[in-house]
Amino acid sequence: MASPFLPAGATTGDSGGELSSGDDSGDVESFQSPETEASGSLTELFEKAAAHLQGLVQVASREQLLYLYARYKQVKVGNCNTPKPSFFDFEGKQKWEAWKALGDSSPNQAMQEYIAVVKKLDPGWNPQSPEKKGKEANTGFGGPVVSSLYHEEIIREEDKNIFDYCRENNIDHVTKVIKSKNVDVNMKDEEGRALLHWACDRGHKELVTVLLQYRADINCQDNEGQTALHYAAACEFLDIVELLLQSGADPALRDQDGCLPEEVTGCKAVSSVLQQHTTGKA
Repeated sequence: MASPFLPAGATTGDSGGELSSGDDSGDVESFQSPETEASGSLTELFEKAAAHLQGLVQVASREQLLYLYARYKQVKVGNCNTPKPSFFDFEGKQKWEAWKALGDSSPNQAMQEYIAVVKKLDPGWNPQSPEKKGKEANTGFGGPVVSSLYHEEIIREEDKNIFDYCRENNIDHVTKVIKSKNVDVNMKDEEGRALLHWACDRGHKELVTVLLQYRADINCQDNEGQTALHYAAACEFLDIVELLLQSGADPALRDQDGCLPEEVTGCKAVSSVLQQHTTGKA
């Protein structure tokens, strides 16, 4: 089933997740001696930076959070050693790509770069000041805050694009911009996903209905040949699958791997409905 995240608006481009943090090499160098020694060690300073990041989410860009996530993993785990997440795990793919892009980067370098970005986010940060304890300082898998990076509430309003509003099921905003013709209902993101793909991925049936009313291309395929029907089927949203089929979605369209929508779902009910329509198309 698809990840609840599609990090819309965050892009990795062709670099495989090598995102700029906006930090300068000089910032990294500045943490290699006096402040590192004052805090006891580079590792200790890194841990303090990770804890301090808890209070900086609202001022950090999604790009910076992804940058920090990758370096946290490099420090805690080492070189990327996990398989690339599935196609439908969009958040996982971007995090994996950012980590993978670090290659054989040393833990020390990763810690220095991590610390430099935290310092850039809060120039007045004093590592000697104790961080808050308790629930706020929870450090789950992946590190403080960054373990759940791209939680929807951290996306600032000024950073949002139409795909974010679609992901949030903000029907009023999506309808307004489409009606004003400021946005083409069939526009795509960098992965070739249209608004209809997003709405189906998130299970937003009412939004799917609205997009279809505004003539969304129901059989539009993304860069990997997936249609909205593939997305709804993979997510096991039976009601949306049925809506798409009733609205003219073609269940016989295959993706670039040759898979039909019925072949990407593990739900028997979804598969049964799709098979019925595919047989009817034959």
